[in-house]
Amino acid sequence: MKKDCSYKISDDYINALIQRFKSEYGTEYTCYLHHDNAWQLLIATILSAQCTDARVNMVTTDLFAKYLNIDAFANAETNELTEDIKSIGFQRGKAANIIGCAKMLRDCYGGEVPSDIESLIKLPGVGRKTANVIRGNIYHIPSIVVDTHVKRIAGLLHLTHLSEPTRIEYDLMQKIPQDYWILLNIHFIRLGRTICKAGKPSCNECFLRDICPSSKAMHI
Repeated sequence: MKKDCSYKISDDYINALIQRFKSEYGTEYTCYLHHDNAWQLLIATILSAQCTDARVNMVTTDLFAKYLNIDAFANAETNELTEDIKSIGFQRGKAANIIGCAKMLRDCYGGEVPSDIESLIKLPGVGRKTANVIRGNIYHIPSIVVDTHVKRIAGLLHLTHLSEPTRIEYDLMQKIPQDYWILLNIHFIRLGRTICKAGKPSCNECFLRDICPSSKAMHI
């Protein structure tokens, strides 16, 4: 017989999680990718696929000093841009996407990064995850970004049993209060990078250890 875990996603449980996260990490919006404007964050997020934010930030320091605007990226040579981002990984495909994205922004959106998700996901190299990064960090539109950390932490907290990112996004949107969506991204990523690391969670050090259904500390 399947175990009844309904209590784990009750409103009381979700509210307790949110309060623990806010108490531990605060309520300030933080973006881990360095940027000065919307198009820089868009390009940095495209580069961040299967790459650490720290590495992306190292590369974009020089990249944004060389390519000063959308036109510069739109007019870039693929081989040259590929060389500029070679330490990122998957650099040729990312270079092609960045150039294509910049051209579309220039030609279709007057050089501005759109805020609606339908327009964003039409841009080369932009899926729902990247679109939601822009919507949340630039336009402050409540959005849930399902990266590897959010996916894993949400599963460990029994907030979802799903595995496909888009389905997880919609699942969490139904369960989590909208005014916490952006902070959820920030808090889950921080937890996943520090305490609840993939394959090596430090449950005894975690501020959720007594309420997390996956915590080894609950059984000590």
